[in-house]
Amino acid sequence: MTRQQNAVTRALAKAEGFQSAQGLHDAMRHAGENIGLTTVYRHLQALADAGEVDVLRTDGGEAVYRRCAGDAHHHHLVCRACGATVEVTGPAVETWAEQVAREHGFRDVSHTVEVFGTCAACQ
Repeated sequence: MTRQQNAVTRALAKAEGFQSAQGLHDAMRHAGENIGLTTVYRHLQALADAGEVDVLRTDGGEAVYRRCAGDAHHHHLVCRACGATVEVTGPAVETWAEQVAREHGFRDVSHTVEVFGTCAACQ
């Protein structure tokens, strides 16, 4: 890994909650890192492709990233107001996804599920 890749990985590990590439880049620059926004985007995508980070799309369509809290497959409950995120398992979702895939002749399927709402603190 390059110095810049290590810097992105460290910054993401320190960050609380999901972060946009631009937000992470700004935090890194304020911390004295000399890194380009393109490099941040590139490394976040590489981490996502490797399954090392969770990626979700906000209501506005922006991709945000976070280090996974665990290795097990999970889904997210996300507050629209503050961005607080809870990792949840969804056995019913898993069963449904497998059933729908089977009914349509699909194999080797994957899925992501994010549920957006307003957390108790923001209500």
